[in-house]
Amino acid sequence: MKTIISGGRIVNEGTTRKADILISDDGRIEQIIPSSCPVSDDTAAVRTIDATGCYVLPGIIDTHVHFREPGLTDKADIESESRAAAAGGVTTFFDMPNTKPQTTTLEALVDKQRLAAAKSHVNYAFFFGATNDNADLFAQLDPHAVPGIKLFMGSSTGNMLVDRDEALDRIFRLSAPLPIMAHCEDTAVIERNMQTALEGSDDPDVSLHPFIRSEEACIASTQKAIALARKHHARLHIAHISTAEELDLLDACRQDDGATPFPLVTAEACVGYLLFSSQDYARLGSRIKVNPAIKSPVDQFMLREALVDGRIAVVATDHAPHLPAQKEGGCVKAASGMPMVQFSLVSMLGLVDAHVLTIERLVELMAHNPARLFEVQRRGFLRPGYQADIAIVRPHSPWTLTPDVIQSRCGWSPLEGHTFDWRVEATLCNGHLVYNHGVVDRDYIGQPVVFR
Repeated sequence: MKTIISGGRIVNEGTTRKADILISDDGRIEQIIPSSCPVSDDTAAVRTIDATGCYVLPGIIDTHVHFREPGLTDKADIESESRAAAAGGVTTFFDMPNTKPQTTTLEALVDKQRLAAAKSHVNYAFFFGATNDNADLFAQLDPHAVPGIKLFMGSSTGNMLVDRDEALDRIFRLSAPLPIMAHCEDTAVIERNMQTALEGSDDPDVSLHPFIRSEEACIASTQKAIALARKHHARLHIAHISTAEELDLLDACRQDDGATPFPLVTAEACVGYLLFSSQDYARLGSRIKVNPAIKSPVDQFMLREALVDGRIAVVATDHAPHLPAQKEGGCVKAASGMPMVQFSLVSMLGLVDAHVLTIERLVELMAHNPARLFEVQRRGFLRPGYQADIAIVRPHSPWTLTPDVIQSRCGWSPLEGHTFDWRVEATLCNGHLVYNHGVVDRDYIGQPVVFR
């Protein structure tokens, strides 16, 4: 059956306008009908979704999540976290490789793809993880099925550190045609800072986390990654930028490359770094302990500025759930990572209300640019012939985040108690109403993403 989304204001490719969207029975956008045009006779009998008073957006593509399956399913799994994604207007996710086993072999990649084909309620893809000795496998990856290579240049959750210069050089040399997404922190700097912090306690207070995982650690590693990308003309996407100084490095890359739509080196901002600063450790403690560390209010301000001026190409979440007990403690004992995928869109819409960015720019950063940057086929835009991945959001509809609405298995959010002025009313994935006014269709399974 065909579906028509009527009465809403669609936000797409830099404009906002009243229009209806006709979706074919195979889940593709068939037609975008200006509100001034009457619905033709052949569309009169289709199912109607009333979006009056709402904004209709392309479904969010979250290019950085940790859904924990296989091997870490006490925290989360593909079913629970894709359910959270659907409830948040996220129709596509790219999952990271630091699971058990790590996604660093072809067999592990195929296993994850099979799991998602049975369990994911939204569309899915999986990064392949780089190690010190697996770069020869890159040539065997299907570039149509994999978004890129994930490289941990600083130790983080999952212990996938790549720290040998010869291995790094080989990874950048052999990565093409896939982009490298790099976690950039210098391990030697982190270890030195940790030893200093441990002089006063065996588990330093979490407020010292940005001292341990410092600006210096981020900048040194990001500089190294950029140099390697330039040496080998490899596409580099820097994950979760956290410092103003790294933004200056990106600005220099943009000026040097002059490439459109993207330079050789691009960067991601994650929602947590845009919402919180080091001042929030006193209030939220280890709930906002992530790697790299959330840093100063100045860094937060500059990251918000970079959303608008083009230094940031993509906004994602680094959704990384842990059980509440695993978040207890300080810089040593508390796990790093927080769940964000369900509330990323409404959080960013809050920044729209705060005049940090426009809703058109939000759509650019969270749907259009992820599709462009990773060369996603027929997703990320509201265009005829594209998959009908759509989020319908309502403004001026306040609600307060309480634990009962959390879909993620971990059962908590650093945003608990916050009142949002926007709500996700419905999410369509491939034309299917996977989320509707608080209810996720747990029988629906999304599709694998096709690239390039």
